[in-house]
Amino acid sequence: MHNLLDPAILFFVIGVVAGTVKSNLEIPHAISRFLALYLLMALGLKGGFALSHSGLTASVGASLAAAVFLAVCIPLLGYWILRRFVSGFDAAAVAATYGSVSAVSFVTAVQYLENQQLPYGGHMAAAMALMESPAIIMAVVLANALRQKASSGLIALGGGVAGLSAQPVRQGGALGKILHESFTDGAQLLLLGAMVVGLLTGDAGKVAMQPFSGDLFKGMLAFFLLDMGLLAARNFPPAQARSHVLIAYAVLGPILHASLALGLAFLLKLPTGDGVLLMVLAASASYIAVPAVLRHALPESNPALYFGLSLGITFPLNIMVGIPGYTAVARAVLH
Repeated sequence: MHNLLDPAILFFVIGVVAGTVKSNLEIPHAISRFLALYLLMALGLKGGFALSHSGLTASVGASLAAAVFLAVCIPLLGYWILRRFVSGFDAAAVAATYGSVSAVSFVTAVQYLENQQLPYGGHMAAAMALMESPAIIMAVVLANALRQKASSGLIALGGGVAGLSAQPVRQGGALGKILHESFTDGAQLLLLGAMVVGLLTGDAGKVAMQPFSGDLFKGMLAFFLLDMGLLAARNFPPAQARSHVLIAYAVLGPILHASLALGLAFLLKLPTGDGVLLMVLAASASYIAVPAVLRHALPESNPALYFGLSLGITFPLNIMVGIPGYTAVARAVLH
């Protein structure tokens, strides 16, 4: 209840209600994009300022290594589970969506930790950036394997079919282009660049940027979560129409992923705040960067499937219940 009474979360609820009753309330796309970029820039600056104090320690290295490990294991685990219930391409797309991260969930978790006065490492913003791309790469590799397998099966039926199967293989061949798009994404570069600025300027930069990255942050987050509430409400009906297995995965998968992150945090003896953010990153699902890439990288998959599940089910659950729940569990286990 304390989390639900946070102003930013209440604006998210307002957005959900407005979207559910089909209100004409709408945030223009350009403003929504600006808010997203602002939050990433402010988050990067906060992380850089914090990192200028802590420096690069063994705990920082352990957190980043755990983030990369989860970014590889979660999409593989998701694909292994979902392959039994949906097509290989849909399984790869959903697994990539849940293997990547939601920046808004992370920003909301950071704000929640600050409200709870629970310290966290600024390097966790870098962990978020590191977890963005591996899932996309895994999805492309899995899709290429599926195309190659289908191509081999068609060729076995006769040489005349071989020409028909060559095009799908070429569609997945531009792995270099996908990698370039993943690592040069503007939002990700802004996040890392802002972190470098914060790291280089330290306390002087923090004082200079306080009105921008501090005072405005809460209001901007509330405005952006209002827009996210509208999107979540409008994407819930398509997600609700999916099979019970996929809905169960959208609910239970993040809990499993957060549990894996908690186990790693416990083994590596990470601070409680870092453990919470690692759990949030593992439990979140991308609904911006990954769907945008997958539409071109995996045209055989159904965008309504992975977008609806991540934004219509998983995102609201993480915002409303997951973040305070992960924090309570981490405090009990990692204290």
